[in-house]
Amino acid sequence: MSLRYLTAGETHGPQLTAIIEGLPSNLQLDFEELNFQLLRRQKGHGRGRRMQIEKDTANIVGGVRHGRTTGAPVALVVANNDWKHWTSVMNIEPIEGSDEEKRRVHRPRPGHADLNGGLKYNLKDLRNVLERSSARETAARVAVGAVARQLLAAFGIKVAGQVIRIGEIEAPANNLPVDELIRLTEESPVRVVDKETEEKMTAYIDQIKAEGDSIGGIVECIVEGLPVGLGSHVQYDRKLDGRIAQAVVSINAFKGVEIGIGFEAGKIRGSQVHDEILYTEERGYHRATNRLGGFEGGMTNGEQIVVRGVMKPIPTLYKPLQSVDIDTREPFTAQVERSDACAVPAASVVMEHVVAWEVARAFLEKFGGDSMEEIRSNYDAYLEQIGRY
Repeated sequence: MSLRYLTAGETHGPQLTAIIEGLPSNLQLDFEELNFQLLRRQKGHGRGRRMQIEKDTANIVGGVRHGRTTGAPVALVVANNDWKHWTSVMNIEPIEGSDEEKRRVHRPRPGHADLNGGLKYNLKDLRNVLERSSARETAARVAVGAVARQLLAAFGIKVAGQVIRIGEIEAPANNLPVDELIRLTEESPVRVVDKETEEKMTAYIDQIKAEGDSIGGIVECIVEGLPVGLGSHVQYDRKLDGRIAQAVVSINAFKGVEIGIGFEAGKIRGSQVHDEILYTEERGYHRATNRLGGFEGGMTNGEQIVVRGVMKPIPTLYKPLQSVDIDTREPFTAQVERSDACAVPAASVVMEHVVAWEVARAFLEKFGGDSMEEIRSNYDAYLEQIGRY
């Protein structure tokens, strides 16, 4: 069975819920590590007041016993602490009352799902759209990805992320070992390695916030320790780079993806793009460079996966853009919901986890079994096979 998950819940509802199906038995889970990943999503310079309210932790309510998965679906719950302020507005029971009491939203915000969702689902209270389309849902996706990350870690696979750009400020390139990258970015409020860049970015975010605006940026995810051959060239929907690209663009506010040198490949010659193949007894087949970001033919080639995603500025602005009231159809300034000036550092953490999830899916498709022991046996046999090739 393929690894899959579903999430449910609203940004001001009682909780977010996720169900993971397809995990093997006997995967030992580190609950502190799981909650640490959720905490990372809440950090970052430029976050709004919601992050001071919520202290996200994942409560596992099914599929795990005595610290290990059983092979049954794993159910996770992330409580919303802010629910106590919204119990009447978001109650599932029918209520009588004014639009003000229901906090009905009838002024769609540009750049959000509000108007499209209202039209599609025939909803005259746009709160029914924004509650689910909110980036709060990514807390559940990080929880799910954190489980996948632990599965990968059991086989020596590491996942790291960093911010490449916030607005007009770009971080200098680095070629740090993954462990060092993880350590340094975790110490930075904007998830960059370079301290001078960090200072410039934090001051820039403060300026943007003071002006009532928002700013986006570019984030990068690196996955190290993967074997050759995850994904496949034989069908479009089995190409792992394509699946990762779809997953990244599915993150709230993400509008583009590149792998390896990405769009730069459209500007330079083939001799400057493709990675020459080498062979040594120590490393076996490998590449002289990694311009293609760890993929050829939709499959991993044994080098690091390098993926970048671009996040647009958050569309909720404290100097609102013009919109149209759906009741009167008259122009109006867009309704403001609580928001962040910049969520790029947090988005870097979310991207790590959606990439980890897709890699774990492909890993189980390749080496799948019903238990960790069976997967380990399949994995070791495959490494031995390609070592003899």
